[in-house]
Amino acid sequence: MNQKEGLLLVNLGTPNAATPKAITQYLTEFLLDRHVVDLPKLLWYPLLKYRIIPKRVPYIIKHYQKIWIEGSSPLLHYSQLLCNKLQQRLPNVQCELAMTYGEPSMQSALNNLSSCTKITVLPLFPQYSTTTTLAVIDKLNQLIALNQITAEVNYIRHYADHPSYINALYLQIKQAFEDQGEPEMLVLSYHGIPERYIHKRKDDYIKHCKLTTQLLIEKCQKNDINLPIEMAYQSKFGKGKWVEPNTSDVLEQLAKQGIKNVHVICPGFSVDCIETLYEIDEENRELFFNAGGKTFYYIPALNDTDLQVELVVDLLVNN
Repeated sequence: MNQKEGLLLVNLGTPNAATPKAITQYLTEFLLDRHVVDLPKLLWYPLLKYRIIPKRVPYIIKHYQKIWIEGSSPLLHYSQLLCNKLQQRLPNVQCELAMTYGEPSMQSALNNLSSCTKITVLPLFPQYSTTTTLAVIDKLNQLIALNQITAEVNYIRHYADHPSYINALYLQIKQAFEDQGEPEMLVLSYHGIPERYIHKRKDDYIKHCKLTTQLLIEKCQKNDINLPIEMAYQSKFGKGKWVEPNTSDVLEQLAKQGIKNVHVICPGFSVDCIETLYEIDEENRELFFNAGGKTFYYIPALNDTDLQVELVVDLLVNN
């Protein structure tokens, strides 16, 4: 029997339109997942529906509208481009894209992969977290059981320390320095998580972020990039205590300390999205300038670059 191999890329998700209805639908599905918010549903659902969503949607809709690319969100745009390029690079592997929340759905991707005897699942989150990677694994396992899928399914759970990943980040940084000039400081901004998840769930996410940072610093130093590198966490949501330091606080303090020129890269984001293109490249840029900074450059995510394509191929071949 011929062995047909499939590759399933999974990203977090995105509204399918920059409209109040689409954003409400997406945020509701996303924030009701117990992997993301673990509050009791009887308490959380009314709070989400009647307070958080009505307040959040008008705030972010204009941000989505500002960064929308060719009729879709940047996250979907770049994820699909990456999938398309991987299909060209891997003609004997069927490549599909799915989102944990929203479209394209995991169910539709599994339907497309129904003739495969082996499926490699790559959650596009370099650092493992119960809020992202585990959400993918649990949801897919449920669908696999429900659909009685008999294919061999392998998960790539993280690649926080993979040499090809570290090298791709380094080359992305090096290119930015060549194009923009070397800054006084490089800030690595990862998505934050509530601090309680580290202890309650034994989440390895922060350990993985620190590992990526350590390896990236070592790679830079070995290749004569010796500027100071700071690590921080962004995208805090709600009133609970999140991991620190906060990216906004770090950038504000750097500017107040006389650091005028910074570059920021977000190693945990495989493709650009609202958290990078708006939160970092607009909100935090403005905050840095208002605190006295002069030059701010956001180093793009790996997106659909050749660096990312070759990284995924390496992960697939050596899985």
